[in-house]
Amino acid sequence: MANIETGESLYSTDDFRLRASKEAGPFETRDWGDHRWNLDIADHFFRRSQRDAAVLIGVIERSEGANVLLTRRTDHLKTHSGQVAFPGGRIDPGDDGPVAAALREAEEEVALPQDRVEVLGRLPDYSTGSGFRIVPVLALLHPPFDLMPEPGEVADIFEVPLSFLMEQANHIQDSRIWEGQRRYYWTMPFDDWHIWGVTAGIIRMMQERLYP
Repeated sequence: MANIETGESLYSTDDFRLRASKEAGPFETRDWGDHRWNLDIADHFFRRSQRDAAVLIGVIERSEGANVLLTRRTDHLKTHSGQVAFPGGRIDPGDDGPVAAALREAEEEVALPQDRVEVLGRLPDYSTGSGFRIVPVLALLHPPFDLMPEPGEVADIFEVPLSFLMEQANHIQDSRIWEGQRRYYWTMPFDDWHIWGVTAGIIRMMQERLYP
């Protein structure tokens, strides 16, 4: 399948680069509207006490098509333990903004060399029920590189086809009772991986902005 405007393969890295540069914004602070209250893209609910974080949405060109890099967090972590996640974490005082934080965290968590990352832009901040305000950084990852999980934080490293994640039919809205109220979130089962919560919410936001 091809993009009718550009002729590029719809889920290729070249097409992703074009979409990211057109739709994803620059890195200065700006008002993206109150998207965090939209149950279609937010997990659970927004808390006002927030910690700044950044994640790296890395897209890799493979022979079978573009894939997205994901990890599974170890089971002993204090927040989002055992969940599927993008490489990333808190923005430290010594980081030069969200891009530097996302690149540092990816290098620490999965040994991704920073010189193999082509940063394209960012998506709107994503606020989580656990109190984080996350900057999703869009990037292309250029092999070769040998990834290795940091055993204290990452249990597994894997890839999911971009075409699967950007297909709305694969996005399932679920809910549960949490703190006395019904909360809604997205889930995207793929093979043996259960993608849900924050990561699924960010993926849904990316799909709505880049592949509407």
